Amino acid sequence: MAEATIEPRAPWGVAALLLAVGDALAARFGALSVRGEIASFTRAASGHCYFTLKDADGASASLRCAMFRRAAVLLDFTPADGQQVEVRGRLAVYDARGELQVVAEALRPLGAGNLYEQFLRLKAKLQAEGLFDASRKRALPGFAKRIGVVTSLGAAALHDVLSTLARRAPQVKVIVYPSLVQGADAPAALVRALALAAARQEVDLLILARGGGSLEDLWAFNDERVVRAVASSSLPLVCGVGHETDITLADFAADLRAPTPTAAAELAAPAQAELLTQLATLARRLSRQVSRRLEAHAQRLDACAHQLLRPGQALARHQQRLDRLQARLRAGGSTLLGAQHQAVMKWATRLRQLQQQRRAQAQSRLAVLRARLDALAPQRVLQRGYAWVADETGRPIVSAHTLQPGQGVRAVWHDGRASATVNSVECDPPRTE
Repeated sequence: MAEATIEPRAPWGVAALLLAVGDALAARFGALSVRGEIASFTRAASGHCYFTLKDADGASASLRCAMFRRAAVLLDFTPADGQQVEVRGRLAVYDARGELQVVAEALRPLGAGNLYEQFLRLKAKLQAEGLFDASRKRALPGFAKRIGVVTSLGAAALHDVLSTLARRAPQVKVIVYPSLVQGADAPAALVRALALAAARQEVDLLILARGGGSLEDLWAFNDERVVRAVASSSLPLVCGVGHETDITLADFAADLRAPTPTAAAELAAPAQAELLTQLATLARRLSRQVSRRLEAHAQRLDACAHQLLRPGQALARHQQRLDRLQARLRAGGSTLLGAQHQAVMKWATRLRQLQQQRRAQAQSRLAVLRARLDALAPQRVLQRGYAWVADETGRPIVSAHTLQPGQGVRAVWHDGRASATVNSVECDPPRTE
């Protein structure tokens, strides 16, 4: 008996395989909800939103998500990195890269995300008031003699600041204003420490410092009272709170934000070795400039002394220059007068031509008007066979309707006049237009 053979299935095309996987996911899962933490959130110019959803339990798993504009415009909050959210949507395959993704139809914040929402709302409020404007920022003093540090006495941040200043700028005096930096009582303590430093006015600038931590750990530096105290500080203030990725509202209100407490100390006081090197460089540069200036003055003095030995030559040179200038002045004056004379003659010729042209035009117009006037003169009209008829008072009779039988009239021709009596009157019927 012959063995049955199995025909191998034709290989999939990439697009066809991804389409089949997408259809299988849609049929298997349908609509779903998934929770996680937002990361790498971006909003494209088209209005579409793209982000990664990390596992809420801290696992390394992540899932790409896309929310198209039609769904994004319905959000009642602003998504941002670090928020805990619940995504409702459907599983799909992004064909261009063959990646699994969730097409989000709705998004709502969860748990710790509410704390971040408070952060964003307070940030928007204070920013609208102008507390974060760049125009309010002050430059730090270049060479501070005394630096104040507002932090906890037991904090690692204080050790970092003190060791950095001792290493870089041992000449700087440090004054610590102790304060709580975490917990419910921390905001009031921070405000009191800042007020104490401002009242004493014994330092050139302040460093507000604390080590890194979670959003809850750093929340005292997001408290509205602390942020307003930082913004209204009469002393220039550097904020060095948390690690490089940590951002607090106090960072926005401070005159300068440092990524770490150590960096805050480095920004507050330049290194002594660097300053000494700069001073040495400036001293060498000043010495070279003074030497060059002295050499230049010495050469100039020698040149002046050399000129004083031969005053006659200097006077001769000046006399030659004066003669050349006089010659140029005479030549220039003659040339200028000749050019002006030619210009005057040219304009005089043009003026005479224009006057003759205007006179000819006026005479021609006058002749035309005289001919028209002669043609309209009453005597000319009478010579063509017309007569002037008037009543006995001399008023002209312009219509037969004004005549009466037996009325006396006078007629005037171009060569005489006569008196007559009207025997009868015949009037033409009126014309209809």
